[in-house]
Amino acid sequence: MKTKRINQIEEYVLNNNIVTLDNLTDIFNVSKNTIRRDIQELVERGRIKKVYGGVAVNSYSLVPFDERQIKNSYPKNLIAKTACDFINDGDIVFVDSGTTTLNMADFLKDKNNLTIITNNLNFITNCIKYDNLNIISTGGTLVRKTNSFAGIDSLNLLKKYNINKAFMATTGISLTNGITNCSPLEGEIKKTAVKKSSKVFVLADYSKFNVCSLVTYCNLSDIDYLITDKIPPDEYVEFIEKNSVNLIVSEETLK
Repeated sequence: MKTKRINQIEEYVLNNNIVTLDNLTDIFNVSKNTIRRDIQELVERGRIKKVYGGVAVNSYSLVPFDERQIKNSYPKNLIAKTACDFINDGDIVFVDSGTTTLNMADFLKDKNNLTIITNNLNFITNCIKYDNLNIISTGGTLVRKTNSFAGIDSLNLLKKYNINKAFMATTGISLTNGITNCSPLEGEIKKTAVKKSSKVFVLADYSKFNVCSLVTYCNLSDIDYLITDKIPPDEYVEFIEKNSVNLIVSEETLK
């Protein structure tokens, strides 16, 4: 049981990049002393390091994009399908980098006169077969760990456009640190997209709650819609209602 738990902790940290000790004790239902002993074993493996108040992934141990894409693939597809229900013919939208947003392409095939601005390489590839989708790439430097484009060129292009709706991905959501991401380069792109968009949608499966990554790109109160696959913890529901954020929980079955 101990070995299984330690392996599960390692997988969780690798998927979420930065995790607090309190978060780990709640998720794995063990004492803080037990978590500390487990973490020490993981640190000795070399893929995880201790940080103030928790643990983080060593920079060279970040989970590759293709591996992250496999994790929680069903809820990610469900969330992507629900997000596309909010896109209308003629919209100008931004589709963020990430393993959830890339799934949106197949649910947009019947939209007309749609313009999509994106830095998501995999999403662009998925859209090639749909000639009704007008794709504008932000260009810039390819970040291979996330299969996305970033850099000053991407920022400058993004600042030129007026966007109706932005569909944003995240590696973590917390009440104290907001909507977070593990890459500073991507974080700047995300900040700009949020600022330029009339409506902001964040797509996040349930595992992203109570997780804090390296960079905050907006506050939870700054967004218009939060689309997820399960009802969030009570404190999030209370915060969302208080700040007039629309909570959308995907419950339909994919067809």
